[in-house]
Amino acid sequence: MNPSLITAINAPVPPSPQSPLLCHFLTPLPLRLSKSPSPSRRRYRVSFPRCAATSSEQPLVSAQAKKSNVHGNKKELTGLQPIVEKMTPPVRLATSAVVLAATLASGYGLGLRLAGSRNVALGAAAAAGAAGAAAVYALNSAVPEVAAIGLHNYVAEIEDPGSVTKDDIEKIASRYGVSKGDEAFQAEICDIYCRYVTSVLPAEGQSLKGDEVEKIVKFKSALGIDDPDAASMHMEIGRRIFRQRLETGEREGDAEQRRAFMRLVYVSALVFGDAASFLLPWKRVLKVTDAQVEIAIRENAKQLYAERLKLVGRDINVENLVDLRKAQLSFKLSDELAEDLFREHTRTVAIENISSALSVLKSRTRAVKSMALVVEELEKVLEFNNLLVSLKSHSEADQFARGLGPISLIGGDSDFERRMDDLKLLYRAYVTDALSSGRIEENKLVAMSQLRNILGLGTREAEAISVDVTSKAYRKRLANAVTSGDLEAQDSKAKYLQKLCEELHFDAQKASAIHEEIYRQKLQQYVTDGELSDDNVAALLRLRVMLCIPQQTIEAAHAEICGSIFEKVVREAISSGVDGYDAETRKSVRKAAHGLRLSRETAMSIASKAARRVFTNYIRRARAAENRTESAKELKKMIAFNTLVVTEMVADIKGESSDKEPEEPVQVKAEDGEDEEWGSLESLKKTRPDKELSEKMGKPGQTEITLKDDLPDRDRIDLYKTYLLYCVTGEVTRIPFGAQITTKRDDSEYLLLNQLGGILGLTSKEIVNIHVGLAEQAFRQQAEVILADGQLTKARVEQLDELQKQVGLPQPQAEKVIKNITTTKMANAIETAVNQGRLNIKQIRELKEANVSLDSMIAVSLREKLFKKTVNDIFSSGTGEFDETEVYETIPSDLSIDVEKAKSVVHDLARSRLSNSLIQSVALLRQRNRKGVVSSLNDLLACDKAVPAEPLSWEVAEELSDLYDIYSKSDPKPAPEKVSRLQYLLGIDDSTATALREMEDGVFSSAAEEGNFVF
Repeated sequence: MNPSLITAINAPVPPSPQSPLLCHFLTPLPLRLSKSPSPSRRRYRVSFPRCAATSSEQPLVSAQAKKSNVHGNKKELTGLQPIVEKMTPPVRLATSAVVLAATLASGYGLGLRLAGSRNVALGAAAAAGAAGAAAVYALNSAVPEVAAIGLHNYVAEIEDPGSVTKDDIEKIASRYGVSKGDEAFQAEICDIYCRYVTSVLPAEGQSLKGDEVEKIVKFKSALGIDDPDAASMHMEIGRRIFRQRLETGEREGDAEQRRAFMRLVYVSALVFGDAASFLLPWKRVLKVTDAQVEIAIRENAKQLYAERLKLVGRDINVENLVDLRKAQLSFKLSDELAEDLFREHTRTVAIENISSALSVLKSRTRAVKSMALVVEELEKVLEFNNLLVSLKSHSEADQFARGLGPISLIGGDSDFERRMDDLKLLYRAYVTDALSSGRIEENKLVAMSQLRNILGLGTREAEAISVDVTSKAYRKRLANAVTSGDLEAQDSKAKYLQKLCEELHFDAQKASAIHEEIYRQKLQQYVTDGELSDDNVAALLRLRVMLCIPQQTIEAAHAEICGSIFEKVVREAISSGVDGYDAETRKSVRKAAHGLRLSRETAMSIASKAARRVFTNYIRRARAAENRTESAKELKKMIAFNTLVVTEMVADIKGESSDKEPEEPVQVKAEDGEDEEWGSLESLKKTRPDKELSEKMGKPGQTEITLKDDLPDRDRIDLYKTYLLYCVTGEVTRIPFGAQITTKRDDSEYLLLNQLGGILGLTSKEIVNIHVGLAEQAFRQQAEVILADGQLTKARVEQLDELQKQVGLPQPQAEKVIKNITTTKMANAIETAVNQGRLNIKQIRELKEANVSLDSMIAVSLREKLFKKTVNDIFSSGTGEFDETEVYETIPSDLSIDVEKAKSVVHDLARSRLSNSLIQSVALLRQRNRKGVVSSLNDLLACDKAVPAEPLSWEVAEELSDLYDIYSKSDPKPAPEKVSRLQYLLGIDDSTATALREMEDGVFSSAAEEGNFVF
């Protein structure tokens, strides 16, 4: 027991047995209350004895025993309480007056009798009156306690404490003449309320039922207890639960106490509504955060709403939805959570039928009736889904529970997301049942779409199942139509098939694919013996007409099925090799080619593919050969294989006789103009053998199967060129000591070369270009040796003519090669001369007059360098002349350079040479070189003509005067305009210039007389 309990006003009553529900919170002792000093609001501290008993140690009691023990047993009256209890308020008042009057009278009489004095009698009366007043006070002071005990006993006697009304409380208070605000009476009311709340809250291991708030609010209203007082009782219950949790040593007990506290928080929040936030200071008193309070409200609201949803089945109606909405609002559950719970409930209801259907579907004793049960369960799900969808579109849907809408098994706590294969089986069963009659109705299509959404199947998955089932139904109906003759009797078989597809809602393209598959199966069945008989062809034609199969599809099927058989025969024939292609092999090829009824194009395509594969192997070995001779041998084997095997096989496929005169092979001929030009090429002539050589070599090879599309152009040309060089050079045999022997071949090798060109798919123009290129290459190699120095003499011309005749290169082509060689040599020489400065503009003009293309021989940078050198020579010539037309137009034109760029080069040189010429003139003046001074001054004037300059400055003015004097008196006499321009550039005024010109002796003679040159 808790030792901190304070003493009760009344004597304790003997304890009575308690129920497990009240063990933790209730006590047989009355509550000990202390009044708060605040006059406006009373607060009470309620202390409960601790009970160490656990729920597992308490015996099970019935609900009736719990109700009878909510407020404990009746309390007994002690002392004056029985007397007060029997008095009504008027009687009590009268009794109090009588007692007070009697004590006064008896005291006055007794004092008067004993003392005989009036004063003593009055004193005795006062003393007796005080004793009477004390008795009256003791009597009246016991009234509140008696009223409280009466209220307790009244409530304890009632079987259902919740049936107490406000009138009952007021009657008890008026009976004893006390006010409901009296401390003892109010304390008893709080105690009754606390016990009732504790009894209403579910016991350990139980959940809220949903009527707790309504009961507590009703009982609180009946007691007339204020919200602050009621809230203090809720807080006290919370403290008790909190202490119990701290004292619990087991994890399970701690969790149960936590859940009990969360239930208390939730119920308290609903009881007090919006005022709960300040009436219930959980955070301040018990250190409970707002988030924990929100969690308690949310989780208990979800639990209550889920319990309420369990009462609703698949026969849900408008009234149920309205009640659920009201319950949601009363439980303070958010719309999002309510929507999730409602969807989870509808999902659970649907899962019951889905699970039943799966159990039937997977049972080993499955029969036709079982499939009907599966469909029946699925129809229930669809009906429930349609009901929810219709209610969602109801005009008063805003007043319904949240979450109305189609059902989906995906999401929630179900494991159907991992059992998608089972859901596919259900969907397949429903589609199969929908098509069981051989047609499908519109309502079934809608139901299939809804079932797909309910089961959470993807569009492709559901479509694949539907197509598979519908395909089987279509095949079945098609087989019945063919067997019964209905399809063959139709005038328009396409319309009949189209109607069949429409009845099954089957795609026409997929139906065409089925038709093609049926035709292929029949064709595969007929060609098992390697050929098609006339009866087989007629049966296939009849099937094709009935199924309306296009000709293109028929050809593709024959090409694939019959072609695979023919390809096998061709491979065996080709693999027999050159020696194994005998009469028996030819017979099998003919039988396969004509017995399988393949078109010539198809048969040739198959044979070409196999033959080209062998050709490619020969080409691969030829490329991997060590030298040209070995490579040519592999190519010769390929030519022999083409002649002896491929050519015969082509004739067998075409149905031609081997004794028939073969067609003339495609000769390598050029066009008329080219034939005249290149007819002199010896190697090209030999590829066109005469009649005698052709008869000796035998029948030529075929040219229909080529490697034109299998090899790049460059590879085909290289292979042809390799064999051509082999024909030209012969077979080279290496012998010891590094020597080699070359064996020349006859012209028959060139005939094989012609056949090789056909196998490689080379055109006449390409073959001619190869021969011409090889001839040019040979002529160029030897001509470069002859013209090593670039000089073309008469003897060398004769050598080149003889070489041209040997090679067979036409004269224009030979001259072009010779010119190219000489031009290249000359270009190198000219470029070297330009770099060494041995070539001037005059020589350039002579070369251009000789029709030498300088633009192609000399680079632009070298021509610009030559132009700069020419201009520099003009500025240093000492003549003083500058021809703008010559420099700005003629020379750039001769060198083929940009005019504007040339002007820029001239201006830059003129500016730099102007100051240099003045410095050079002064230097020559000091050296007494009169002629050099005149030449430098002329260069200065030439630069000034190119870029007019301002007067020049010099530190020693006398030297400028001497320069002017020497230039003006030079011989021959310079032009007046040059003298005038020099005077301006040197900054000499007219008087000084006149005085200098009038001097008889020059500068150098005066200095000689003095014997000293003045610097």
